[in-house]
Amino acid sequence: MGNTVDSHTVLYGVIGDPIRHSKSPVMMNRAFRERGINGIYTAFHITDDRLGDFVAGARAMGMRGVNVTIPHKLAIMPLLDEIHESAQAIGAVNTIVNDGGRLTGYNTDGIGYVRSLKEEARSDLTGARVLIVGAGGATRGILYALAREGAASVTIANRTLARAEELADAFRGLVPDIRAIGQDELRDACADSDIVINTTSLGMYPNVDASPLDGDWLRPGSIASDLIYNPLTTRFLEEAKARGCLVHGGLGMFIYQGAYAFEYWTGQPAPAAAMRETVLAALQSGS
Repeated sequence: MGNTVDSHTVLYGVIGDPIRHSKSPVMMNRAFRERGINGIYTAFHITDDRLGDFVAGARAMGMRGVNVTIPHKLAIMPLLDEIHESAQAIGAVNTIVNDGGRLTGYNTDGIGYVRSLKEEARSDLTGARVLIVGAGGATRGILYALAREGAASVTIANRTLARAEELADAFRGLVPDIRAIGQDELRDACADSDIVINTTSLGMYPNVDASPLDGDWLRPGSIASDLIYNPLTTRFLEEAKARGCLVHGGLGMFIYQGAYAFEYWTGQPAPAAAMRETVLAALQSGS
């Protein structure tokens, strides 16, 4: 059954370019139904040149909450009234809360990822030696969240070493031991890591045969984690499992970044299990 819409229904949404692939509407509308919230959540295809118009429209219509995805996470920031420290440290916004016309930007990507990692793979990240493969936008959020969890060391590996070094420099004060490496040092870094995280798009549908590294480089007993959730189990995770690693897929990060947004907007605990069930069903049906 769909949400009942009346003159008290509050509007929420997600913006991006492209956006029609997004599973956020099915997930969030299920969450509103589960909690009995009179809200409706829809996807808006917003191009760069319309971003300012959208923000003005969100204020005018009294939209309570907005999720922001590629490519607007940086460009949206100067258009908001306030940026929460989570989004400031990461340099990107993925969630907006509208309090009576005052728009505040948050970032729930990193904290969503770590909540998932702790629930599904390792409950205490204190002292963990972490290797992150890739230095894109998602890496910043994960670095921010790992710093708050007390990780002992973080190594960032990237094809363009300068990008990894830039990130390492930005978080040097937050993580006790952080360094950047190129692809040539990746194999040795895998052997020294408790958790190896793929933040690249290698292995994402439809290029399911790609992997960011050779599974034989991983240390048996370590955790292999992938931000990709389509497919649910990437080639990287399949090889890691065969190597004797504990594997952690990207679906949980998607669920929990949405769960935090839901909690910021409504003040109620998110029905994470129902949200996961709905997204899984949508993925499996191809809808």
